[in-house]
Amino acid sequence: MPDFSGLPLVIEPDDLVARLDAPHLIVVDLTSAARYGAGHIPGARFVDPKRTQLGQPPAPGLLPTHTSLEALFGELGHTANAVYVVYDDEGGGWAGRFIWLLDVIGHKAYHYLDGGLHAWIAAGGPLSTDVPAPVGGPVSLTLHEEPTATREYLQSRLGATDLAIWDARAPAEYTGEKVLAAKGGHIPGAINFEWTAGMDKTRDLRIRTDMAQILKDLGITPDKEVITHCQTHHRSGFTYLVAKALGYPRVKGYAGSWGEWGNHPDTPVELPVKH
Repeated sequence: MPDFSGLPLVIEPDDLVARLDAPHLIVVDLTSAARYGAGHIPGARFVDPKRTQLGQPPAPGLLPTHTSLEALFGELGHTANAVYVVYDDEGGGWAGRFIWLLDVIGHKAYHYLDGGLHAWIAAGGPLSTDVPAPVGGPVSLTLHEEPTATREYLQSRLGATDLAIWDARAPAEYTGEKVLAAKGGHIPGAINFEWTAGMDKTRDLRIRTDMAQILKDLGITPDKEVITHCQTHHRSGFTYLVAKALGYPRVKGYAGSWGEWGNHPDTPVELPVKH
């Protein structure tokens, strides 16, 4: 029985097909209840993406409560030996957000199925409508601060030469033309690269193979601490995942994202210079 040792963070459908019966495997589906019910990877457990967020305004993207995380991972059957394979049907936003959660609970054995359900179906992977029962009650988890940038931390780092802020929102949000908070614009110094631009639409929404060069050209380089965000740290789940997959050593998700930053009275905002 092949295991997952030696595989990169991002794996292909063939890698998973050969390992569906591997011990300790937990496959997590972050599509939608309807999509999951219509057919999912055999053995996959559905997690409603809403459960990966706190869900309260003005910053719904903040971390869920400790109690709710312990309940969620208990249902999944989390153990220290678990190997997670995570997928969605949107190119990696929710899956990346879940990988960030795994980093928060200090669990390092995980993989992202590149292209998610689209790639799986295109490769002829089997689908099932069987729903595995929840495994158990809450598990005890220790939460780690390193994967997350708080608003205070990010403000303290503004202007640092070794910082790259990756804004995964749409260009109109970045420029302030589209305002989804009390304030429009972007975090000073942030670099905008919209999350969907990192997906290869000709390859079932897999991560673009030239992402390393794209990020280098943007100045989002491995020697810097990369803090990524969007409006709720959902779209930036994808950008967090990409930076991790490329081996960037210092990556944080700003969970509060623009929902927090754009609604806070004491946060600086940058707007394009009008000519």
